[in-house]
Amino acid sequence: MKERYFTIQALEQQSRELYRQVVELAQPKVFSFRPGHSALLVLDMQSYFLDASSHACIPSAEAIVEGIARLIKAYADHGRPIIFTQHINTTTNAGMMSKWWKDLLTTQNPLHQLIQQIDPSLGIVIQKSQYDAFYQTQLDEILHARAVTQVILCGVMTHLCCETTARSAFMNGYEVFFLVDGTATYNLQYHRASLINLAHGFANLVFVQDILASIRGEHEG
Repeated sequence: MKERYFTIQALEQQSRELYRQVVELAQPKVFSFRPGHSALLVLDMQSYFLDASSHACIPSAEAIVEGIARLIKAYADHGRPIIFTQHINTTTNAGMMSKWWKDLLTTQNPLHQLIQQIDPSLGIVIQKSQYDAFYQTQLDEILHARAVTQVILCGVMTHLCCETTARSAFMNGYEVFFLVDGTATYNLQYHRASLINLAHGFANLVFVQDILASIRGEHEG
């Protein structure tokens, strides 16, 4: 079920090939990226999903860490909003998560914290209890208060929290940009399926380098 379909050494080639596999099923580019109107959503980059000792470890996730760190720096340097999500469950808020997964990620688990490569002081940390980062959180209010109309999604897992949050962002009126090389999940089939679904009805597929280039262009122009 798990596989390392992204590697640090070949991430660009692997992600570009993946994009070529799904682009024929995508809508034409609907949104033009405007960095000054955007926020970066960094979903669930917690040790629970990235530490090799965890049963929930995502083998490909280590490959996306550097790109996400570069995006965080760029957004912080230019004063744009960064929102980090942290998936935390309790017995009272888990809902169907407890029935589906049995094992819940709680604050008692030492791996619930964000990974060391992520500096939460550069943005806002919100805790969520479900796949959807908008569900019963302050995310929508935070974005509206900062006049955000576009969101860039990165993090884990592509086919669960990332895809669900991308769909929810679309339904809440945001223009969604989904990172092919900035998200990861357990295997290539899950990742590809999410990209196909999102590119057809919810989000523009983008790459870390393209977003960074757009940010540089806006501030150098």
